[in-house]
Amino acid sequence: MRLLPLAFLSLIAVGTMLLMLPVAREGEGGTDLMTALFTSASASTITGLATVDTGGYWSPVGQAIIAVLVELGGIGIIGMTTVLGLFIGGRLGLRTRLVAQTDMHVVSLGDVGPLFKRVAITMVLFQTATAVILTLRYHLHYFDSFGYSLWHGVFDAIMAFNNAGFSLHADSLTSYAGDYAVILPISVAVFAGAIGFPVLAELYKNWRHPESWTIHTRLTVWGSLALLVAATVVFVAVEWNNPATIGDLDPIDKIVSGVEAGVMTRSGGLNSFDWGQVEPITTSIAIIMMFIGGGSASTAGGIKVTTFLLLAYVILAEIRGEEQVRIGVRAVNPRTIRTALSIALIAVALVTAGSMLLMLFEEVAFATALFESASAFGTVGLSTGVTAEVGLGGELVLIGLMFIGRVGTITAASAFALRRRQARYHLPEEQPIIG
Repeated sequence: MRLLPLAFLSLIAVGTMLLMLPVAREGEGGTDLMTALFTSASASTITGLATVDTGGYWSPVGQAIIAVLVELGGIGIIGMTTVLGLFIGGRLGLRTRLVAQTDMHVVSLGDVGPLFKRVAITMVLFQTATAVILTLRYHLHYFDSFGYSLWHGVFDAIMAFNNAGFSLHADSLTSYAGDYAVILPISVAVFAGAIGFPVLAELYKNWRHPESWTIHTRLTVWGSLALLVAATVVFVAVEWNNPATIGDLDPIDKIVSGVEAGVMTRSGGLNSFDWGQVEPITTSIAIIMMFIGGGSASTAGGIKVTTFLLLAYVILAEIRGEEQVRIGVRAVNPRTIRTALSIALIAVALVTAGSMLLMLFEEVAFATALFESASAFGTVGLSTGVTAEVGLGGELVLIGLMFIGRVGTITAASAFALRRRQARYHLPEEQPIIG
């Protein structure tokens, strides 16, 4: 448990030192410690929040460092070393398998090796396909230089599949608002990265037979689609006539932007409009979506779709007076339910505490602080503009939320806890009054 957070801390530290090199920044001299630390933490945790303009502040070398940090953070630094070991030696030690099992939430130790191979292949295929589509679109319609188009295509493909919100444009995807040939490939890559590697592997084998899917895959796929549709419909309906967001776009372009908003609020973080100008109800929906996040063992953050839906089934079972929590023809283990409740409650506490600290340090409204905190914890990367203006206290709060959001609330909590022995006895039970 302790190795995973330490690995990410090491990645953040190395990234910080590299970004402080003069060659990583445009112009003369290197960057300051906090800018490098915040950027490295945001990239390593595949969030995308930034205090500086990625395309203007960082040199091509700095941008490449950010892209590498995002790749390593996406697959997990333990996963990367495991994949390299598999391709080079083809063998895994028990300790490495156990650590990888924790990072990727694999049920069987025997599935770790094959899963990591599929992870590497899946990432390469999705990112390559997205990069090719974007490069051609950029070169034919936006940039004269093929090399410039290629770098933008590769960078955006890496950010999309890894659900990181970094962009080489100061206004993110605003230049491409409504352009389905850019927005949709990026949205598809974000959705695929956020659905989770185990789900992608199962869909690859049994996509034609939904009745044979595991509970995890059913919850993730149908839950993700339902949340996407709900967020898209609400966004388009509320923002249809808002000239500050999508009000001036053509109807088709509005729908494209709506799909983008539905996808990006789950963890993508890229945007083709100013989130600081959306209606209050849109802000509320975005906060909920960022808090829920994507699928388990994915590049997305949040409490995860399966956790959210499992808690919904717990409530349904309680309303019906059922002793077991059933999903279809299967019952859910009580230990799994306790874990889901723990994750959700810890997440609520962290986002709430982060919001209050931002209000204290930065003197911003609660809704704004809550949006930034949810974006950081959910490793989303969306911002209303506050992140670029925060001081030292706000930066440290956001770094902490991004780190815990990526490593996981349970992993982070247990990583530094003392080892405890299992009790060999049961205490007498008592039932307090609830409600």
